[in-house]
Amino acid sequence: MPDMQPDKNEYKQYVEKMSPKPTYLKNSIMAFLVGGLICCIGQGINDFYMKIINLDKLAASSATSMTLIFLGALLTGLGVYDLIGKRAGAGSIIPITGFANSIVSPAMEFKKEGYVTGVGANLFKIAGPVLVYGISSSIICGLLYYFIKLIF
Repeated sequence: MPDMQPDKNEYKQYVEKMSPKPTYLKNSIMAFLVGGLICCIGQGINDFYMKIINLDKLAASSATSMTLIFLGALLTGLGVYDLIGKRAGAGSIIPITGFANSIVSPAMEFKKEGYVTGVGANLFKIAGPVLVYGISSSIICGLLYYFIKLIF
């Protein structure tokens, strides 16, 4: 009876033939367009707060951030943000709405395990490392800046 197992090279060629080829150009364009659209919406919200509500620049910026986080969380809860993310890729995770998505998604996923061990324990599962490394690198950059200014 002949050996029915394909060798490693045949299997590798088969996998390469059957695997879909990534469309880098299309993915990059979609990320650029969707990320840009999210930023344009944010600018429109900021202009609304400054011109219609008459907030100063700092207050309008804070209100815009809160609004975008709320909209990102709401769209994640409704299941819309995941659909946007499938098409937009990095264009949907880089803006602040992506941060809201990274907080709400694990919270929704682990809600069945309870509020403490499910939601509370997994709330920052995705965003936690980003916050840790972001805060750590900002402290290091701040210290470097301080010592460079002290020396020069």
